[in-house]
Amino acid sequence: MFDLAELAEQAILVHVNFPQEHSNEDLQELTMLVASANVTAMHTVTANRRAPDTRLFVGSGKAQEIKDAVEQFAATVVIFNHILSPSQTRNLEQLLQARVIDRTTLILDIFAQRARTYEGKLQVELAQLQHLASRLVRGWDNAERQKGGIGLRGPGETRLETDRRLLRERVKALLQRLDKIGLQREQGRKSRQRSATPVVSIVGYTNAGKSTLFNRLTAASVYAADQLFATLDPTLRQVKLDNFGPIVLADTVGFIRHLPHNLVAAFKSTLQETRDADLQLHVIDGADPRKTENIASVQQVLTDIDADEVLQLQVFNKVDQMGQSARIEYGDDGLPRAVYLSALTGEGMALLQQAIAALLSTEHLQLKLALPPHCAAWRAKFHELQVISAERFDDEGVCLLDIRLSLAQWARLLKQSDGELQNYIVTAPVI
Repeated sequence: MFDLAELAEQAILVHVNFPQEHSNEDLQELTMLVASANVTAMHTVTANRRAPDTRLFVGSGKAQEIKDAVEQFAATVVIFNHILSPSQTRNLEQLLQARVIDRTTLILDIFAQRARTYEGKLQVELAQLQHLASRLVRGWDNAERQKGGIGLRGPGETRLETDRRLLRERVKALLQRLDKIGLQREQGRKSRQRSATPVVSIVGYTNAGKSTLFNRLTAASVYAADQLFATLDPTLRQVKLDNFGPIVLADTVGFIRHLPHNLVAAFKSTLQETRDADLQLHVIDGADPRKTENIASVQQVLTDIDADEVLQLQVFNKVDQMGQSARIEYGDDGLPRAVYLSALTGEGMALLQQAIAALLSTEHLQLKLALPPHCAAWRAKFHELQVISAERFDDEGVCLLDIRLSLAQWARLLKQSDGELQNYIVTAPVI
């Protein structure tokens, strides 16, 4: 699909500042994205506007400035640090006589370069096709295919219609393949749930050091580099923690501000690992001056994928650059809230394992439930999770259950039942 490395090597960057803070993107981040796509930024054009122009996104004068820069630097692509509408893209390309790329397309191209596994490649292609569907326009003339034979002559299928049909068919095929892979992932998740092995998912802003931390904890060799989206495909490894036992560690794709919705949808099965985890390690680049904004961006993505209720431990990475020492910060409840460490040097890794073990050891509930007969589905769910320690029925058919499960599991079940399960607790929970 998209491949900026083949399309162009020299680019003009365009960044527009708007009064609304949520509409702004970070210019430094655009530069890093472009570098990650292996494209050379020749010149940057900035502008200030109250609102985007409906026809060109920027004003006509600024558009002329961009055109002059394209000619001066012999650039063949213009990259906007914003999301452009299909009509804005077409109008700009006609005026600038250069390929116009928006922020979403740029991120999709980077993902396409990073995907290595079969599933990852399918997910990226699906996201690209879904993005392309809204931008598919007549690429040639209005030629039509006509059916031959008596009684069959007349207007046939236009090339645009053919492209749309082929695109729909390809999207359907990709969805079917990803559904099959999703079922296989679901079987793996159920197996881990049955074995009661806790799952710890590593999340965080891209380039925060997640893969370096994953390699340090697991002695794995996942690719890690100082660039955005250095790794894309999810990786799971089993790790044995001292004084606790085995856990499954999941390394996931890095997040970014305004992550394209097509990507979130395409990576649904991959992000399921984060949503179903018992604990999230939120890796934060402690040396990044924008860390507060990055934390908010990650939390927003977690909310978008319904993973914001999972127990979380903040991991402030790169203490070697912060001039600080490794340590654990505790909350008012006496449990670890944040760990400061360096994944690169290994300083503080023992403290991280200590914090993980402390949270996983204490974050379990023992509940007694009285499920009425119409809640047979919930009884089956508890059996599926293998969290029942005792079960019996009274004379009225009410199922009396003793269950033990993690707080993360209980939070997910409460959310699925819209809080209904809370009504069936007959004793106060024991932690």
